[in-house]
Amino acid sequence: MSFVESHGLWTDAQHAAYKALLERLQKSDVRVVRFSFSDQHGLLRGKTLVVDEAIKAFRSGVTLTTTLFAKDTSHRTVFPVFTAGGGFDMPEMQGACDTLMVADPETFRILPWAPHTGWVLCDVYFANGRPVPFDTRHLFRRTLEQLGNHGFEFMSGLEVEFHVFKVTNQNMKPEHSGQPGTPPDVELLSHGYQYLTEVRYDAVDDVMELLRRNIDGLELPVRSLEVEYGPSQFEFTFAPTKGIRSADDMILFRSAVKQICQRNGYHATFMCRPRIPNVVSSGWHLHQSLVHAADGKNAFMPTSADEPLSSTGQKYLAGLLAHAQGATALSTPTINGYRRYRPYSNAPDRAIWGRDNRGVMLRVLGGPSDPASRVENRVGEPTANPYLYFGSQVLSGLDGLRRNLELPPSADTPYETQAEFLPRTLGDAIDALRADECLREGFGSAFVDYFCKLKEAELNRFNLEVTEWEHREYFETF
Repeated sequence: MSFVESHGLWTDAQHAAYKALLERLQKSDVRVVRFSFSDQHGLLRGKTLVVDEAIKAFRSGVTLTTTLFAKDTSHRTVFPVFTAGGGFDMPEMQGACDTLMVADPETFRILPWAPHTGWVLCDVYFANGRPVPFDTRHLFRRTLEQLGNHGFEFMSGLEVEFHVFKVTNQNMKPEHSGQPGTPPDVELLSHGYQYLTEVRYDAVDDVMELLRRNIDGLELPVRSLEVEYGPSQFEFTFAPTKGIRSADDMILFRSAVKQICQRNGYHATFMCRPRIPNVVSSGWHLHQSLVHAADGKNAFMPTSADEPLSSTGQKYLAGLLAHAQGATALSTPTINGYRRYRPYSNAPDRAIWGRDNRGVMLRVLGGPSDPASRVENRVGEPTANPYLYFGSQVLSGLDGLRRNLELPPSADTPYETQAEFLPRTLGDAIDALRADECLREGFGSAFVDYFCKLKEAELNRFNLEVTEWEHREYFETF
């Protein structure tokens, strides 16, 4: 009996998808299959198998070292994996031993830019069949189950900003290697500040079409391709989907954009604010609502124009506000992302909501006859792990529902309203996450402590660096 069967890891739908996949592989030109999982940072990692081995591995799993869960964004191992418990106080995590990636057959794709290559998203399990508690896809699925117990399904849509540059030098000489290595030298594809102008879009049409064609081949629900405000800055928006689908799509979209650009002499980055003159910060706006599991109807749609949302929507929104500080480390997980929080900038700086106002953190859209009534959270940066970002929203909103939290007044002048400020640094955000009992209970204390330790490792490395600002400020003066 296979690993999947012995532990009952697939649903009936996944078994059916696997059967259809076998027929597809036999008729296709696919020669290899990439088995990938989303790590703690939302980066895809995994192994590539020749197709005959891949067919077997769908049911038996693919081995993967536990150390991949121990790495920060420089790919350095943060935890002492060769000590008792591997630094996690878990025997299953010590000694750099193996876990198993188990493919989700419903996510299988053939990569348009590498047509002999199949791709599938995986979940990670210990050898005893237990989910690895640091696998963020598992965590988000668990929050969705909690939501389902209340009779709701999560609906989300993506609005993602990023930059694309032309590479002038890959910096591949040995002296540029490191951990991390020297990033490429780049030049702009366009000047900025011509937001949504057609002439600027036409100037980058070849790159937009390159991305659109390949993303469309992945069957991702793209709605629009837009020129954003800053130099070489793009935005893609996606139609709303239920459950885990939107988070899976974001993981694949980011990786696909980087791969497509890399193959064609471009560099795509989802970093919030690259250190390039005149660039503008990139955000990730998350549109979210709940639908009734019984009939699929929007649970946020108000019955009166006097109400911003239904009673359910208001309580959910109040929960998002109540845990805004604690959730920030999950929506904005890098040091760089906090460069974006500033007043009068189309980005939030405090925990407030408002009707159709782009200066607030939580923008309410819709009305009594609008089945797309929703909340747009404008706090996120495009680097965030979507399973953690989305999971933080569901857990926060559920807490608002359980406690019948009351929604405070809207903020019509967002940068003047008296309200709690969002954390100003990653360090402050980590402290807020540690102190948030709702998120700690929802994700598990072990995971929250684990995540905070990874982020603190990044902060510690950053604090040991002498920045250009310090050198300019003090070197001559003192």
